[in-house]
Order: sequence, then C-alpha cells, then structure tokens
Amino acid sequence: MTARVGIRCDAGARSGVGHLVRCVALAEELVARGVEVVFLGEVRDSPWGRAQLDGRGLPLVPAPHEPEKLAALARGLGFDAVVLDSYELAPATGSVLRAAGLPVLAIVDGDPLGQEADLYLDQNLGAEHRPFTLSGPRLAGSSHVLLRDSVRRRTRAPRPDGPPRVLCFFGGTDSAGVARRWADALNATGLPFLGTVVSPVPFDAGPIAVIPPTDRLPELMAAADLVVTAAGSAVWELLHLGAPMALTWVAANQLIGYEELVRRRAAAGLGPAPGPEAVATLAKLLADPAAREEHGRRGRGLVDGKGRERVADALLALAVR
Repeated sequence: MTARVGIRCDAGARSGVGHLVRCVALAEELVARGVEVVFLGEVRDSPWGRAQLDGRGLPLVPAPHEPEKLAALARGLGFDAVVLDSYELAPATGSVLRAAGLPVLAIVDGDPLGQEADLYLDQNLGAEHRPFTLSGPRLAGSSHVLLRDSVRRRTRAPRPDGPPRVLCFFGGTDSAGVARRWADALNATGLPFLGTVVSPVPFDAGPIAVIPPTDRLPELMAAADLVVTAAGSAVWELLHLGAPMALTWVAANQLIGYEELVRRRAAAGLGPAPGPEAVATLAKLLADPAAREEHGRRGRGLVDGKGRERVADALLALAVR
C-alpha cells in the first residue's frame, strides 16, 4: 500500500517561499521512496513558487484555516501523516489532526508557537543546544537540513581570474523589498565586481544585472565568490555549497540563524540595514579573497546534504506505526 503524506504550507510574494522550498526538498525525498505527496495551502502571486510544485508534479489543494476542517480534508484524502510548516496556523491545528488519528510532523524555527505534534523538526544551526518549550521528540540542528535535488547535486565552480562574482538575493520573492537597497550598498563600495541581483521587480542597478527569480539559483550560488542574502532557508543551501556569505536579516525568526553563523564566522555580518558599516564590510570582502574564502571554509561541512533522508525516515516511521 502506497503511503500518502500531506504537507500544509503557504507561500507568496509577501510571506516568501522559504517554507515551500524546504517542504519541496522533503517531498522530493518522499516521492523518490514511492510516497504520494499532496501540498495543502496557497501559493500567492509567485509564479516561481507555483512552478516548484508544477514542475515536480506535486498537486496543490486549497486548505481551510479551521483545524477541524483541515483534519476532515486530510482524512478524506487518505493521508497517513501530515507535515505542518507555517507560522500562521491556529495553535490547535496539530492537536486536532492528532485527535483525528493523523501523525503530525511540525517544522519549526525555534518557538513552536504552541503547535502540538508527534515529531518536531528545527533545522536551524545549533537548535539541538537550545531549550524547547514543548515535550515530544525533536530532530534538531543542521544534520536535519532539507535540501533540494538541484542543490545536493551541485558543487562549487572553479574560481576564474577577474573581479569577484557577487550574487545578491532575498528569498524567492524579496518579500521585504530590500534587494534594491543592497544593490545600492554594493555599488557604494566603489570596488570592481560582477554582480547579479535576483528580484521579482525589475529596477536599474547600474552595472549590476537584475534578473527575475530563477531555477538557476543553485548554479549561481555555486559560482559566486560572495553571496549577499538574508539568514533564511537559502543559508543552508549556501552552507552545503561552501559559498562565502555576507548576511543580514529581514524577519525576526532569521535573527537566531544570523547570530549563530556570524558567531562561528561562517558568514560575515552586515547588520539589519545597508548603512555605512555594512558598506564598509562589503568593501573589505570584495577586496580580500582570502577573507571571503575563510567564511566559506568555515561554513562548508556544516550541512552534509543527507538531512532530508533522516527526516523522511522519522516521518515514515510515524506513518506506519
């Protein structure tokens, strides 16, 4: 009998696509094992986000917000387990699903927001050393990071001669609208570089190429000498690739990862805004290849790329018990 798993998450231009991307990585692993996966939720105003599902043949079913109605839908679809990955779900969602006989995996970032589950996943660096407010088994730390196929099969490209190649992006949607400001900060360094900014909204960045969200992002990350981004879900992909990073944050939940990576010197810290100090930090990185590569070296190896296999093992053990 083929197992069926429902994944409840949302994505959109305002909320970003980080939750969707990591759930797609888990879905790839499950499908490779013969599991049927159905996404429950919405993808709003993000053609790139919707393409991540359509291109993999992953169905998306609209999901009710009320926990009881969601449980009824999940039972009607014949799920053996449900994955929850959203900050916007009612706190009772997990407990109602469990009461309906559905095992629940909740993907969290630190605070579980009161969501009950049979198993929790917090893939943030150092999560295994931080206290957790709810009881129950937890998969914690970077050994459980969920990476997509397109990242797992990628390796860093050889470094050619010439100006450093800089990639600047803020998730799949730039939900905080900061890409233009960080492009300006890079230009303000006055140093030579070959820049690419990923933005759903086109703008003039002078010598920097501005491109829309793209499936070539893993390729661009692997080829970059420096990546300027926020401490969101893409950080784990960059760590796996060993790409040198300069980080900011655009949401409160990203601050934990930002502080941990900067503390370990696995990334340079730019602070919350592209002011004079951030410009000075970017200038130092652009001028010093050894400093850039040291950040990449410290990050490389923190994410081994097998996290999704460990998570799938644990999830399927719930589904068949």
